[in-house]
Amino acid sequence: MEWVRGDQLGRGNFATISLAKLTKGFDQFPPLMAVKSSVSSLSSVSLKNEKQILDRIGVCPQIITCYGDGFSVEKDGDKYYNLFLEYANGGSLADVVRTHGGGLSEFDVRRYTRAILYGLRHVHGNGFVHCDLKLSNVLIFGNGEVKIADFGLAKSAGKFGAVETEERFEWRGTPMYMSPEIVNDGEYESPCDIWALGCAVVEMVVGKPAWRVGPGTDMFGLMMRIGVGDEVPETPENLSAEGKDFIRRCFVKDPSKRWTAEMLLNHPFVVAGAGDTTVTLKEVELTTESPTGPFDFPEFVCSGQGSDEWSFCSSSSSPEVLSRVRHLVTGKPLDWSVMDSWVTVR
Repeated sequence: MEWVRGDQLGRGNFATISLAKLTKGFDQFPPLMAVKSSVSSLSSVSLKNEKQILDRIGVCPQIITCYGDGFSVEKDGDKYYNLFLEYANGGSLADVVRTHGGGLSEFDVRRYTRAILYGLRHVHGNGFVHCDLKLSNVLIFGNGEVKIADFGLAKSAGKFGAVETEERFEWRGTPMYMSPEIVNDGEYESPCDIWALGCAVVEMVVGKPAWRVGPGTDMFGLMMRIGVGDEVPETPENLSAEGKDFIRRCFVKDPSKRWTAEMLLNHPFVVAGAGDTTVTLKEVELTTESPTGPFDFPEFVCSGQGSDEWSFCSSSSSPEVLSRVRHLVTGKPLDWSVMDSWVTVR
């Protein structure tokens, strides 16, 4: 396959995503693709993991297609690892929500949610966990198709990629979407994707993250809020009874009692109109960061619960949980300027 690099679509600290245009073809490849690239000697581990996961998961209409990978030597003389993927000209669900300027209609939320569930059922059914499901990792195509993307942090279910004790002191994914078992035990299994789905549904409905935080939010406080006690994200009042019940099934603190993707696909909230998994696509202006970085807390108004009010968690938490969370965060507001994020540059 011969190709040329087109316009850059986004960039992070260690990788870029650009258009890839075929110059000499293989009929099985589309003439326009997206290519994720990183310097092979530095940080291509997540891209190579994404390739392996997508190859093993197999084809699913609700999962981004990988067309292959390869190496190239660029003008700067560096050798790059390149991953070729479907190009989503409709942007991400995060872009849609931001452009809408508020929550989406429940009709659209139901259909988006159903499509995501089809993708998750396929991922989980093949023995994998996405580990970073969020609106900016759900892409929309011009025909209205919705597909889950960015499998760089995905893993096999029931397995740890490194020594277990080391793996459990690492975080995968985005704190705003993390489940209680991730915070407490470093447990990344299929239920954590369902919790993240609940966060995504709330965000689609209200146009803001499920956990209400403000600039300068203390990471330790947020993690304790997620992992300790009975608190879960608020259920939007403007949702139907079916929608509220659906979210409650996602936000079950005990992962063994949380509904699975298969169970949720039979929930009345997504069963209605189940013959159509596409959504009419409105023009989306990609003027914001997408996808957001793992620690990118949006500047929404805080719920008024400051980090000093989270101190109650410490007295009721086990020493193991406190030790784990302290090991993973500094207890200070994060320096957003150094966090890796994808910035849209198109």
